[in-house]
Parts: sequence; structure tokens; C-alpha cells
Amino acid sequence: MPIWITYLFIVAVLIAAELLYFRIADRFNIIDKPNARSSHSSIVLRGGGIIFLIGVWVWSAFFGFQYPWMLAAVTLAAGISFVDDVRSLPDSVRLVAQFLAMGLLIIQLFLCGRQQGFLTDSNLLMTIVFIVLALIVCVGATNIYNFMDGINGITGGYSLAVLVPLMLVNLRMKKESGLEFIDSSLLNVVALALLVFCFFNFRPRGKARCFAGDVGSVGIAFILLFAIGMLIVRTQDVTWLTLLLVYGVDGCLTIVHRILLHENLGEAHRKHAYQLMANELKIGHVTVSLIYMALQLAVSLGFIYLCPNTTLAHWLYLLGALLLLSVAYVLFKKKYYHLHEEYLASLKQK
Repeated sequence: MPIWITYLFIVAVLIAAELLYFRIADRFNIIDKPNARSSHSSIVLRGGGIIFLIGVWVWSAFFGFQYPWMLAAVTLAAGISFVDDVRSLPDSVRLVAQFLAMGLLIIQLFLCGRQQGFLTDSNLLMTIVFIVLALIVCVGATNIYNFMDGINGITGGYSLAVLVPLMLVNLRMKKESGLEFIDSSLLNVVALALLVFCFFNFRPRGKARCFAGDVGSVGIAFILLFAIGMLIVRTQDVTWLTLLLVYGVDGCLTIVHRILLHENLGEAHRKHAYQLMANELKIGHVTVSLIYMALQLAVSLGFIYLCPNTTLAHWLYLLGALLLLSVAYVLFKKKYYHLHEEYLASLKQK
């Protein structure tokens, strides 16, 4: 059977699965009610991002269970997040589940690295140290990805902006060496799942049919971190985290800002740069999401095609892009954060 027919059938399965989930969510009242911290004003179905988890299962069914530990990791992380979408769970439960899931993901990366000959006994100690650090960093990155899911289109759109460069690098590696760093069919199916989700979510404020929910943002974060991890294992180059730099800057600097304000980091808020754009500056959700997509694509494509392929050049590019984005974030907040303070003051007067 031609591969395009397989992908066409997968699209049909994903659309049917999403529509079926809408019926289930509507039946069991799995909804997102707006509050003072929300960037939406109407009740919307929550958890539409379950399509990403369904996508990796569908991929495994069609193309073989090539990455079983990854599949188990995404299922555990997204599954516990879905339960949290339906009924709130303690932070400790979610965190333990995420660490366990990330451990499973790293086992898959280690096994793939050993199988392909990129991880050997000679660098075993450094590999163990790397695994411990990766466990902590990746759980933090997953939660930042979750924090950034606050307006229509941003999770689906930004994830596509991360996935497209990964697909381009995979094609280039296959052309140059005959070997991919990850099975291209997985990236293709995840892209299809993202497009299906974006059809229902990448819409103006008040028009989205569903939100991703924690199941979606956490699920896609694990999938993308696995793909980037496979690339890092193949190249032995951690600077490929540049592919997540825009989210990283906004997420980390917003956390720093909230710490400086002595806020409880577990409480919902509207202090991210994208939230200021959408709420205080009244920029449309689609426009804000496109801005984040464009920024990440520019950073990633520059890294892939303009940066010389040397360790020093990669680190200089990463640090330079990090500095530029951080300065832009700080200047943006200095100019417009007073609008958010005015909003908070208006809440106290009500």
C-alpha cells in the first residue's frame, strides 16, 4: 500500500478520535471555565490535546512498536495529566509521575544510543551524569511547556515550529549519511496530529472548539523532548535545545520575575509575555501564536542553516540567541508590565 494512503488513513483515524473525544468531554463535562487568570471568556472543552497521545499509539500500531519505553513514558505523563484535567490532583502526584515518565524516556534514549553505537562503555560515567541532569532539566522543560499553554493556537503552533526543523534535520542527515536520528514516520504522524488539533484550536479568541489541556501540553512536550533527545544522542551536542529557546526564555524569566515578586509559583497567573500581548495589549490569539512560531522558526533555521557546524559556533549561537531573546523579554516587560499591574488593581477594587 502506498505510504500516502497510510497517512491519509491515519488522518481520518485522528479526526474521528478527536470528534469522539469531543462527545465524551461534553458528556462528562470536561470543560475549562474562565476565571480572572484566564485569557478566554467562554466555556470550552478541555483535553483536546489527547490527540497527541492517540497519535503516538496510532503510529506504533501502523509502523511497529519501535520505541516502547517512549510510548510508555508519554502514556504515563499524558495519562496522569488527563486525570488532572478531569479532577485536580496534588502537585506531588503529578511531579512524581512526570519524573517516572521522564526516567522511562531516558531509558529509551539510552537504549537507542547504545544500539546505534553513540553511547559506549568509555563514556558511561559521563552518560550517567548527563542522564541525571537531563531528568531534572526535562521535567522542568515539560512544566514550562505546560505553563505556556494559555491562548488559542500557541501549543499547537509552537509545537509545529519545533517539529518542522526536526524534520528538516532528519532529512538532511538521511541525505548526507543515509541514517536518520529518529524514524521519520513518527515525526510525520505527530505533525498530522498537531494539524488536526490546530484545526479545532488555532482560532481567534472565543472561537476555539477545544483547549489542549494538561494532557496535550505535557504529552506533546514529552514527544518533542524525546525527538530532541534522540538528536542530542546522535550528535553528542546539547545545543540542539536551541529548538526550544523561545519557550525557554519566556518560561524561565517569567518564573524569575514571579520569584522576585514573592509570588506562589503554584498559583495561576497572567504574567507571561504572550499573556500580556493577548490580554493587556489586546493582540489577537492567532497573531500572538504566529509571533511565537515565527520567532522559534527564525532561531531554529538560523541555527541549522547559518551557524557553522562546530561545537564553538553552536554554543556562541545559542548564547547569542539567548541573550537577544532575554533582552527583548526584559524590555517588553519594562514597557508594558504596568498594564498588568493596573489590571490586578482593578480586580482588588471589585
